Amino acid sequence: MRLPADFAVALDRETSFWSGGRVATGGSPWKVVRLADAARPHLAALRRAGTRGLADATPTGRAVARRLLDLGMAHPVPAPRPGPHGVTVVIPAYGRAAELERCLAAIADVPVIVVDDGSPDPEPLRRAAAAHGARLVRHPRNRGPAAARNTGLRLVGTPLAAFVDSDCRPGAGWLDALVPHFDDPRVAAVAPRVLPGGGHGSPLLARYEAARSALDMGARPALVRPGGRLGFVPTATLLVRVAAVEGDAFDEDLRLGEDVDFVWRLSDLGWNVRYEPAAHVTHTGRLRPADWARRRHEYGTSAADLALRHPGRLAPARPSPWNLAVLGLLARGRPGAAAACGGVSAALLARRLAPLPADWSLAVALVGKGVVADAAGLGHALRREWWPAGLLALAASPRSRLARTAAVAMLTPIALEWLRQRPSIDPVRYAVLRLTEDVAYGTGVTAAAARARSAAPLLPDVRLPSALRLGRAVRDAVRRGRRPG
Repeated sequence: MRLPADFAVALDRETSFWSGGRVATGGSPWKVVRLADAARPHLAALRRAGTRGLADATPTGRAVARRLLDLGMAHPVPAPRPGPHGVTVVIPAYGRAAELERCLAAIADVPVIVVDDGSPDPEPLRRAAAAHGARLVRHPRNRGPAAARNTGLRLVGTPLAAFVDSDCRPGAGWLDALVPHFDDPRVAAVAPRVLPGGGHGSPLLARYEAARSALDMGARPALVRPGGRLGFVPTATLLVRVAAVEGDAFDEDLRLGEDVDFVWRLSDLGWNVRYEPAAHVTHTGRLRPADWARRRHEYGTSAADLALRHPGRLAPARPSPWNLAVLGLLARGRPGAAAACGGVSAALLARRLAPLPADWSLAVALVGKGVVADAAGLGHALRREWWPAGLLALAASPRSRLARTAAVAMLTPIALEWLRQRPSIDPVRYAVLRLTEDVAYGTGVTAAAARARSAAPLLPDVRLPSALRLGRAVRDAVRRGRRPG
C-alpha cells in the first residue's frame, strides 16, 4: 500500500545505523535490517530532517518510508487537519451520568452514539444524551464494554469510528491530530494519549497517577504491535477505520483485556495501529486506595483469557540462555567470567552477522543491549507475575547475594523511571506505590491462571541462544531480500 506523496515521516529516536548506513537496528519489535544501497540517500535525508520529518515524493523515497513505517523504525508526522471529519463517536456507558455529561460536553461537531449497557437507572443517561443531541441505544441487560462498542459500531455510517469511554474527555483538536494518520492506507486504528484528571480520593495517588497512569502510554509516538515497545493501547479512546473491522470488532466474551485482543488481532491481519501522543484525552482516575488496587488486580485477571487466545504472547519474560548465564555469573560475584561469557556470545553473534556489512562493534552492542533488556525483563516479572519470589528476594536481599541481584533488577528500573520523570512525589513513596501496583496486577494474573488451570501467563519463554536466534533472522532476511527500497 503506497503512501501519499506528501506523507511526512521521521525516524524513531531508537533507530540506529551501522556500517555507513548499510545496516539499521530498532523497530517494533526490535530487529536488525540490511539496507539497500538505493535507500541510503533517502535515509540520510531523513536523518538530517530530524523530528520535523520529511515527505519524499520519489518512488524510492516512498518505498523506503513505507518499509520503515511498517518496521516501526519511523513514525508519521502528519500536519493537523481541521474538520469537519467523517467520524462517529461511540460511547459505551453504564451509569455514571455525570461522567457521560462531561464526556459529551467535550465532544463537538460529530455525531455521537451512546450505548447504555443495561444501567439500573437509564433515565439520567437518556437526559444527558438528549441534552447533547446524541443518539441513545440500550441493552436490556449488562453485556460488557466489548458488546456495547460492537452495538454502536454496527450503527456507524461514517468511514471512521471513535470509541470514547464515558469517563474520558477528549481535548481540543483531538480529531485534527488523529484523522490525518488514516492517509496511510495500512493504518486501521490510532490512539491518543490518555492523561489522568479529576477523581476523588488520595492526593498522594493523584500525584502518582499524574506521573504513571495505567492508561498513559507516554510522550513518544509508536507503532503498536505485539512484542514491540508499545504492545497495546487502551480503548478508553481509540479512532478506528470502519472498513478494517470485519464482523464484531471486540470479543464479547472478554470483560477485560478486550482492547489488547482487538489490537493484536488487527496486527495479525496485517494492519498497523499507531499511538499519537499529540492528541490528548483526560480520564477520571480511581484515586481511593482500595479502588485503585482493585482495578490493577482486575487488569491482571485478563491474562489467562488472552494467553488462551494468543499463545506465547503473555510470557512474563523472554530471556536467552546466554544472557541468563551472564547475569547468573554477575549474581555470583564473578564479573570476569561474566565478561568472558559475554565475549563468547558476541563472537558467535559476529560470526552469524557475517552476511551483513557489519563489524564486531554491532555484535558487542547487541549483546550488551540484550543483557540489560533481559535483566530488566526478569526484574519486571519478579515485581508482577512472579511477585511471591520478588517479595522474598527483597526480604532476603540483606543476607543473600542472589537476592540482592534480583532486588537490583527489580528496583533499578523504578529508580531510573523516577529520575526521568521527576514526579511530585518522593522516590521512596513512588517506589512503594510502584511495587504495590505491580503486585496488585500480579495477583490478578495468579488468580486468573489458577481459575483457568493454566500456567501459561506465568511461564517464561526462554529463547534460543541470542547468537543463533539472531543469526537465523539475519540469514533469512538476506535470503528473502527483506530491505527498504
